[in-house]
Amino acid sequence: MEHFDTIIVGAGVSGLTAARLLMRSGRRVVVVEARDRVGGRVHTDRTDGLATDLGASWIHGVDGSPVAAAAEAFGMRTVEFTVGGYQPDSRPIAHYGPDGVRLSADVARRYVEDIHAVDATLAGVIASSAPDASYRDVTEEALARQGWDANRTQRVREYLEHRSEEQYGAWIDDLAAHGLDDDVVDGDEVVFPDGYDRLPVALAEGLDVRLGQVVSRVAWSADGVVVTTDRGDFAARDAVVTVPVGVLRSEDFVIDPPLPEPNAGALGRLTMNAFEKVFLRFPTRFWDDDVYAIRQQGSEGAWWHSWYDLTALHGVPTLLTFAAGPAALATRDWDDDRAAASVLAQLRRLYGDRVVAPTRVDVTHWQDDPFARGSYAYMTVGSTTRDHDDLATPVGGVLHLAGEATWTDDPATVTAALCSGHRAAESIVGRDIPIDELWSGTRLS
Repeated sequence: MEHFDTIIVGAGVSGLTAARLLMRSGRRVVVVEARDRVGGRVHTDRTDGLATDLGASWIHGVDGSPVAAAAEAFGMRTVEFTVGGYQPDSRPIAHYGPDGVRLSADVARRYVEDIHAVDATLAGVIASSAPDASYRDVTEEALARQGWDANRTQRVREYLEHRSEEQYGAWIDDLAAHGLDDDVVDGDEVVFPDGYDRLPVALAEGLDVRLGQVVSRVAWSADGVVVTTDRGDFAARDAVVTVPVGVLRSEDFVIDPPLPEPNAGALGRLTMNAFEKVFLRFPTRFWDDDVYAIRQQGSEGAWWHSWYDLTALHGVPTLLTFAAGPAALATRDWDDDRAAASVLAQLRRLYGDRVVAPTRVDVTHWQDDPFARGSYAYMTVGSTTRDHDDLATPVGGVLHLAGEATWTDDPATVTAALCSGHRAAESIVGRDIPIDELWSGTRLS
């Protein structure tokens, strides 16, 4: 059995952040990772020479972002692409009605004004909602206060359902009323034409990372921590566990003794979502010029309702859509060709014979990934925003949980993962660590 000062379970951004800061603080650290690569849910595919981010894609707000600062320090190119939390306007959006016809400028403007009216009401409704209220409960109350007819109400209801799905991969009835409280973007949002995985690769430089080590057990006591993998055991004074909520809740990953309160209660109220990306590259562009997104209303948009134009990343005509919530569950067993055919059928409703066959299709399958079991965590009904921080409460002075689900201010993001790893490192060394120690003195060209 090898002995270390600290064991990090998981070589995603959170684990690598903690490991890098602890190593720079003079501790002997090992990172054990089940996959054959670093990055976790930051995963870039380059099989055709172009970078396609199958996991995390965005920095959602670069103002004051440590991820943006790290990306700049590591020489990572970015392209501005602001999605604004499933925004209904601010960027050119082609809105299509239930009949498949694009809305006129005036009709689209009134529709967007209705969304803003409901959102203005919604803030107060959420603030006074019951502890067990769902996002459906509060949005229905906000809609009812408008006094609109059924058709007008339904159009905004659909928008709110899709926002729940696209932001958290959860059906609106399953998401806590406060589930979108953190949905605030400060500054531009950016994507990475060369791939987001350059961040974890840079963070891993110089670290002792053991790949292909599937952890099955983390035993902790006052004497320290023993981590059991399929290749042997590791012992240390303390450990940082950064596996996703889906793995933490599985029978294949045992913490012994089990997590106490408040960790256990918080973990029980958080769960992994169903959220998959569908990328389609085309030989020619057939959709509207000068739009950043395409959206369709009505029952035909129950699954495929929003497409984002990613052409600016590589100069290749590309659309991105999401199978989120019910759509992700219903299409989970589909192969990529079947998923693409379903998406294309909806595009043909809007563009007819102008739609050409894609040259490449990529569909993610995070629900079936044994080391993720979903894309990211969300707050189920009955959860509170504090559950994120409660999950990260140090256990017995030796066990620390980190990862996107353990950060309250901006969960479900790479920023949350990085910040939670920073917090875990500070907790272990017992002092403040400037975040810029994570990237100071290094730069990738």
